[in-house]
Amino acid sequence: MSKIYNVTNKSKHNWLIYDIMKEFFSTNSNEFKGVVYDFGCGESPLKEFILQNAESYIGVDWGNCSHDSTPEILADLNKKLPIDSDVADTIVSISVLEHLCEPQMMLNEAYRVLKSEGSLVLQVPWQWWIHEAPYDFFRYTPYGLKYMLEKAGFKHVEIKASSGFFTTQVMKWNYFSLRLIKGPKAIRKAIELFLSVFWWLGQKAAPHLDKLDRRPELECYGYTVIARK
Repeated sequence: MSKIYNVTNKSKHNWLIYDIMKEFFSTNSNEFKGVVYDFGCGESPLKEFILQNAESYIGVDWGNCSHDSTPEILADLNKKLPIDSDVADTIVSISVLEHLCEPQMMLNEAYRVLKSEGSLVLQVPWQWWIHEAPYDFFRYTPYGLKYMLEKAGFKHVEIKASSGFFTTQVMKWNYFSLRLIKGPKAIRKAIELFLSVFWWLGQKAAPHLDKLDRRPELECYGYTVIARK
C-alpha cells in the first residue's frame, strides 16, 4: 500500500485515526477504479494510493482551502460544479461534508457526476471537535446520512461506524490534552513528552476495548459510507 495517511510518529496524539482510515482504504481499494474525482481534495493525500488502481485522479477544491491545495478543478462544493454529468467511476470525499454549508448540493452533484453504477466513498465525523472554524457546520448521524444520500438519488447506501466508544473517548481526551501544552518551549516539550505516554497507551488499548462495544454506531468518532448510483 502507498504512503496514504502515513504517520510514523507513534508519539502523536492522533495516529490511531490515520491507521483506521488506512485500513478502510485498503479493505475497499477495489472501489477506486477508472476515473476518480476527489471532492475536497486538500493536499491530495489520496492521489498516490488511488492511482495504483485508477486510470486518472482529479482533485476538486475551492480557493479558501486551509491546506496547501492545488486541485485540478477549482470549484465551490456548495454550488453547481463545472463538471460534465456521468463522467466519474468513483467520487471520494473524506472529512469534507461537515465543512459545507450546503451539503445536499454536494451530494446531488456527486450523483449527477457519477456514471451509472458509480460509487461515492465518503467519511464524516460524528463525535469530533470543532475544526477549521468557522467552516465547520454540521455533524451527521447514520440516519441523516442515509436520508440525504437517498434524497440525492443513491439507491444502495452502506454506512459503518469508524470506531467504538473507547476510541472515541481516547481521541476526545487526546485532542483536549493538546490545549494543556502551554508556556516556554522547554516547558511545552516536557508536557508533550509526558502526555505522549498516555496518548500511546490509549491509542494502543482503545481498538481492543472497542470489541466490548456491541453498538459502536452509537458513540463513534465518525462514519464511512459507500453509496452507489
